[in-house]
Amino acid sequence: MMTQHQLTAEEAMLTRRSVRKYEPTMPQEDLNKILELAASAPSAWNLQHWRFLVVTNPENKQAILPIAYNQQQVVDAAAVIVILADKEADKAADMIVNQSVEAGTMTREIADMLLGQIKPTYENSPPQFGHDSALINSSFAAMQLMLAAKALGYDTCPMAGFIRDQLVAELNIPSRFFPTMLITLGKGTEEGHASVRLPLSELVIKERFE
Repeated sequence: MMTQHQLTAEEAMLTRRSVRKYEPTMPQEDLNKILELAASAPSAWNLQHWRFLVVTNPENKQAILPIAYNQQQVVDAAAVIVILADKEADKAADMIVNQSVEAGTMTREIADMLLGQIKPTYENSPPQFGHDSALINSSFAAMQLMLAAKALGYDTCPMAGFIRDQLVAELNIPSRFFPTMLITLGKGTEEGHASVRLPLSELVIKERFE
């Protein structure tokens, strides 16, 4: 259970590092809290284009290891979170807007208006639209998960180095979803390396390119 001082958002952003050595376990309530915070991320039409496939079983982590090019943190971390992007996020639209109406956060009129936007957009757009929307919006949740973990005293490492088709087959991931990244999660036993960031003078373009 988390008892230490929780970091501010700024502290979490500035001290988060990619950590690759972990204690082997963490309390379930801490894991649930991190996932709940991650799930509060913003998304287009509030469709919540993500699912979190949580792998904690040692045998399953061992099965993932060669798929992730034998990166040892996969088996050492308390949990591996597979960020799944939902290409068919519109299928949850009715449930989400109806819950919003029942909760009093949205009128029926606005709900019907949103449904009138969501369904035709997905139906009439090429498949790439669903893919791109899922990739963009699930990335919000992935970053929020890492910041939530850091704020609550845990560490993470985002990983794009894995064989996607093999991971899909190993974890029986339905075709509606595609894994965008793995995030190892746990209490770090070693500090991650600090890294240099470009100055704003290199990163910020004012108004337009000349």
